[in-house]
Amino acid sequence: MVWEVTRTVRVRLDVPDDRKSDLHATNDRFQYCANRTADWAWRYPEEDCVTSKSEAENAIYDDLREETDRLHANLVQKAIKRATDDIDSCIDRLADDEDTSKPEYDTFSIVYDKRAATYHRDKVSLATVNGRVECDYDLPADPEGTPHGEHLLNDDYEFSTSTVHYDSDADEFYLHAAMEREIDASSPEKAEDSRVLGVDCNVDDHIAVTSTGKFIGNADYLNHQRREFEKRRASLQQTGTRSAHLTYQRIGDRFGHWSRDYLHRCSKQIVKEAERHGCTHIAFEDLTQIRGRISDGKKFQQWAFRELQEQVAYKAEEHGIVVETVEPSYTSQQCSKCGCTLEENREGQRFACLDCSYSVNADYNAAKNVARKLALKLQRGQKSPAGGALCQYAHKSGIMTVNTTDVASDTPVSAERESTDKPTASALSLTHNSSRCSSLRKR
Repeated sequence: MVWEVTRTVRVRLDVPDDRKSDLHATNDRFQYCANRTADWAWRYPEEDCVTSKSEAENAIYDDLREETDRLHANLVQKAIKRATDDIDSCIDRLADDEDTSKPEYDTFSIVYDKRAATYHRDKVSLATVNGRVECDYDLPADPEGTPHGEHLLNDDYEFSTSTVHYDSDADEFYLHAAMEREIDASSPEKAEDSRVLGVDCNVDDHIAVTSTGKFIGNADYLNHQRREFEKRRASLQQTGTRSAHLTYQRIGDRFGHWSRDYLHRCSKQIVKEAERHGCTHIAFEDLTQIRGRISDGKKFQQWAFRELQEQVAYKAEEHGIVVETVEPSYTSQQCSKCGCTLEENREGQRFACLDCSYSVNADYNAAKNVARKLALKLQRGQKSPAGGALCQYAHKSGIMTVNTTDVASDTPVSAERESTDKPTASALSLTHNSSRCSSLRKR
């Protein structure tokens, strides 16, 4: 099987001083196109929003070219796609009863593919409102071992659709170069670095939480809809009239169709999150080993978890992403930061480590533990005892590279910027016993 692996490399661009204004003007027109598309496509709540790029192009492409003084055709198309994709995500959130609004674009971010940019290993030529501008890359003196050396300068990787950003504080332009490589292997970890997105499934609150801090779906809402449907069917059965019997037959498994569609939207968000973070794998807990903690509607919850995993699996396969399961023990009790494993670490939806005081949403903490378990499994599965390929897991603001079996020795590839409030008062009242933590750590 052929797998497509994507890595994103951030490289500073050496933009000639007299051409910086051309990039700013290009961005203004690119964002104009995105905003105009959003204005045209966003029709909630009066009618359905437009999420089809082709439909939007057919309706407003010619107008946008004229209104932007013939901005490069491909940049107009990319701006339209950005807006319709974002509106599609907004529709998913609305379907989950989450607050959202029409997308608005006011930052510097231009999407370039190979028709609007010519990529080289040391420079890039970008289409602007005033012809093309050629920008050299600011590369490290010794790129070996850096993302630049491993991906940007590696002939095994090819440039794909990338974005140009601007740092206003430093007055610097950056290319976020998307580098792609096809691997002919049974699974990507056999020949390439692995990056894992962990997913924690829940009976209450959100249906799924990812190791990147994305909260997906509403389990309480799903359960409420199921109970209401079952109550209605029970009432019809008890009525016993012919009319009630016909109604019972007519509604059939309407809830089953509705819930599958709901889980479809949730699974799509999970795969999108994995793509956004360049993940090669998605990790779930093994369903056969979590029955004991499912108390309400046991059979339904097992069906919902299994359905979600199956939907994620077939969607992920289309993008070359592998879905695997891990043994679930201690994922809710172990601190994803220091490894301390105590039942008392978790209180409801809050995780507060009694050893290192790390405090965070409990499901997010569990999702990181799920991701890390698979990353370790992939690392240990490498043929070389020393590893060789990087095994990483994605979290809220970056990635961590697994080095050994100790959580504290994981190497941060980028700093994790997240809430780490002190434990709650109820958690602090419990006995703090570091030696107990050390003895109870599980891997």
